[in-house]
Amino acid sequence: MNAHAHEHDDGKVHAHVAPALFYWGIFAALIVLTVVTVGASYIDFGAANTVIAVLIATVKATLVATFFMHLAHDKAFNSIILVMSFVFLGIFIFLTNEDVASRNSLDDANGSHRLVKTGERAPARFDGEKVVVGAHAEAHGDAHGEGHAAPAAAH
Repeated sequence: MNAHAHEHDDGKVHAHVAPALFYWGIFAALIVLTVVTVGASYIDFGAANTVIAVLIATVKATLVATFFMHLAHDKAFNSIILVMSFVFLGIFIFLTNEDVASRNSLDDANGSHRLVKTGERAPARFDGEKVVVGAHAEAHGDAHGEGHAAPAAAH
């Protein structure tokens, strides 16, 4: 028999049995991490709230995939695919966050303004949460079918 015959799929089921106490330990770790997640939701970490929640969820998912789904006993290629999936997910979340966080500064640099809640173009000059009606918009609003704009209230 070839020395490398055990590496090829022989069609047989190869069970990886672990003691029940081991699985109960993993279950307890998942419960503890769930309690940590709930506890962290009551604390304001500012911009780090999402990062902390995703990190805790990643640890929990890794425990489930590694031990309950027996990834620890599988080929290394599958572990690499799992890790790379988390890396790409992190990259996509980071890039999406950067896009959303930089929209107001880009709008200001381009001279356009967007409503924060809807993302729509502001009807006139826009200052924070209030719309500041410019002289041009006020004078020509009716002529262009835009209707009357409400005058801006002073702070």
